[in-house]
Amino acid sequence: MNTVFLRRALAAAFAATLLADAAPAFSKGAVKGAVIGAAAGHFVGNGHAKAGAVAGAVAGHHHAAKKAAKAK
Repeated sequence: MNTVFLRRALAAAFAATLLADAAPAFSKGAVKGAVIGAAAGHFVGNGHAKAGAVAGAVAGHHHAAKKAAKAK
């Protein structure tokens, strides 16, 4: 596995964790989805990690919002 990708993924996850405290309403589920989506996109092929991260963030945020609405 590419060590540069792993370092960037860890740095992005760390930065997202720091930003999660700044905007908790937006980042609910988005960070976890983005990390999973980026990893999946990386294994799909070249250049798909960014698209996977965006799609994962959207899906993760949607799932978290749906879960929060159900809990109310």
